[in-house]
Amino acid sequence: MKKRLVIIGSTGSIGTQTLDIVRAYPEELEVTALAAGRNTKRMEEQIREFRPKVVCMWDEKAAGEVRELVRDLPVRVVCSMEGLLEEAALPDYDIFLNAVVGMIGIRPTLEAIRCGKTIALANKETLVAAGHLIMPAVKEAGVSLLPVDSEHSAIFQCMNGEPRHRIRKILLTCSGGTFRGKKREELVGMHAAQALNNPNWNMGAKVTIDSASLVNKGLEVMEARWLFDVDVDHIQVVVQPQSILHSAVEYVDGSVMAQLASPDMHLPIQYALFYPDRMPLKIQPLDLFAVRDLHFERPDTETFRGLPLAYRAARAGGSMPTVFDAAGEEAVSRFMKDEIEFLDIYDLIEGAMDAHHVQENPTLDEILCAEQEARDYVRRAVSLVGR
Repeated sequence: MKKRLVIIGSTGSIGTQTLDIVRAYPEELEVTALAAGRNTKRMEEQIREFRPKVVCMWDEKAAGEVRELVRDLPVRVVCSMEGLLEEAALPDYDIFLNAVVGMIGIRPTLEAIRCGKTIALANKETLVAAGHLIMPAVKEAGVSLLPVDSEHSAIFQCMNGEPRHRIRKILLTCSGGTFRGKKREELVGMHAAQALNNPNWNMGAKVTIDSASLVNKGLEVMEARWLFDVDVDHIQVVVQPQSILHSAVEYVDGSVMAQLASPDMHLPIQYALFYPDRMPLKIQPLDLFAVRDLHFERPDTETFRGLPLAYRAARAGGSMPTVFDAAGEEAVSRFMKDEIEFLDIYDLIEGAMDAHHVQENPTLDEILCAEQEARDYVRRAVSLVGR
């Protein structure tokens, strides 16, 4: 029986790689609905190839353009948050894959959980900002939440079948990003074009920059805290420059279980889609003789302050992780426009956190207010510098 998918964020990096897997397994996987922001050209291509029943464009103008482009096909085109919620609540699908960037992924995921769907999660904000809402909802609905990030997928595989009380710590790996090995003085004056060349992974622009700053790894620490019910002080970040060992779990008896594979996002995506099965995948197989040596380093938290700031946000809890994430997202947006330099990202995140009064157990509306507050802080700070 085919697994039917709703994919939000279908025109982005994770979304397009997910559709590669659908393309490879047409007898096992089927697309019910797709969603994207403004990329009308790519969405038209996806509609014509995968024939979804419903498509959502976040931008209303883009939705109108898509309607016109595919008027010869029996597809319904909706838009905005109402459209995403409509897709999440569709009755005739099995897996809701959240691959959007930003807080807009939270409400549709909660709706899909409420409707009893399996969640394949690649959207960080869903757990970073709303883990206290998502995980109880998952438990109440009795659904599965499967991680799509390579590191969390690796941890999930290493923990499969093991009770939580046997875990000593999670070893969350990272490549170190584009600027690995550089010191603070070497990063002065760095701009977006220099940050976008990740040595190992094929990722979107924002994630690539967040990886360079270690902000992305900080977000993943917060995600892991919710996914695996482990205190952040029992999550250790380890730099593994080759991106061969994707993460590991240390148990109370001293054993370390690790997951190794070639750095290719198709693997964790496919694992989530077919779990608990494993299916053949046409990626470069890992050749340990070619690898020869695995290298491990401690992260340089003095230079790459995204990680310690994330731990501070995680320990503060409540609405502070939202502020960390939203300020980082807004700062990266400014960085990509060359309005600020790389090191300014840290100062803007820290400033937003310093200015914030933490709300305990925030509602979704309070999360969105905290997001707006953090974004407004960054915008004001950047505009003052620009004068």
